[in-house]
Amino acid sequence: MNSRAVRRLAASLIALSMPAGALSSQTTSSGSIGAIVVAHGGGPEWNAQVEAVVREVRLPGPIAVSFLMGPGAKAHRFQDAVADLTRQGAKAIVVVPMLVSSHSGHYEQIRYLARAVDSLDSKMKHHLQMAGIERAPAGIPIRLTAAMDDAPEVAEVLAARALALTRAPAEQALFLVGHGPNAAEDYAAWMANLRRIADSVRARTGFRSVLVDLVRDDAPAAVRAEAVLRVRELVQLQRELTGREVVVVPILVATGTISREKLPKDLAGLSIVYRGEGLLPHSGMARWIESRVHAAASAATVQAAR
Repeated sequence: MNSRAVRRLAASLIALSMPAGALSSQTTSSGSIGAIVVAHGGGPEWNAQVEAVVREVRLPGPIAVSFLMGPGAKAHRFQDAVADLTRQGAKAIVVVPMLVSSHSGHYEQIRYLARAVDSLDSKMKHHLQMAGIERAPAGIPIRLTAAMDDAPEVAEVLAARALALTRAPAEQALFLVGHGPNAAEDYAAWMANLRRIADSVRARTGFRSVLVDLVRDDAPAAVRAEAVLRVRELVQLQRELTGREVVVVPILVATGTISREKLPKDLAGLSIVYRGEGLLPHSGMARWIESRVHAAASAATVQAAR
C-alpha cells in the first residue's frame, strides 16, 4: 500500500472513531443532523445541475451545497454552509462529496475542510484560499462520507443514460469514459471501483460488451495523450466486435466543457453514439445523497451504542 493510501486509510479510521457519539441518536435526533453536498464547481449551468438534484433530496434535517472552485465557490463557501446548517438547528453534519472518486485531490480538500486531516497539499490549499474557503469550526461533529466510487446508484444512472441511446443493447457495445486522476496509484483505485460499476451496468442493460477507462484530463500532456489513445483503441475494438456503432456514456458529475467539447474531440472520427449527459440531473443521484447520509448516521449510532 502506498504512503498516500496509508494516510487516507488512517484518516478515515480517525474520522470513523471520532468521539462525537457524533450523529448518534443518543445525542442528536435525525432532524438535527445537517448535510453538506460538496461539489467541484463550474459555470452557472454546471452548478445549477448540482443545486437541482440537491433540491430533490429528502432528509429529516437541513441540507446545503458548497463548491470548491469556479465562480460559485465564493458564494457557497464550506464554512458558510456549516454556519447556515447550525443556524437551522443542526447539531452534527454529514459531508457528502459529489465526486466520482474518493481518490483525488479534491476529495483531499474536502477531508481537510471536514477536519478529517490536519494538512493539505499546498496547491490544493491555495485553490481553497483563493475562494476564501475555510475549514469547519472545531466545535460541531462532522462525519465525511465516501464519494461515488462504486455506488449502485451510479450504475443505475449510467445504465439509464446508455439505454436511452440504443434499441438493441445486446447487439451493441457500451464504453464508459471518465475524467480520471493524474497519479498511477489513484488511476488504479478509480478503475477498481469503475470496473465494478461497468459489471453492474452490463448486468442491468445486456450490452454485448461494456468497457471503461479514463482520459486523465488533468495529467501532463503526454500522459493524457496516451490515455486518449487507449480509449480510442478500446472503442475501435468494440466496434470491430459488434459491427455496430459503440454507445459512449461519460462518467462525469454534470454536463459541461469536458462532456461537450473535450470528449467529442477525443472521440472524433470513431463510429459512436454519444450524447454527453452527465450523472446529473437524475433522481438516482438524489437517492445516492440520501443513502450516504443515512449510512453515516446509522454507522455513528451503532458505534455510539458499543
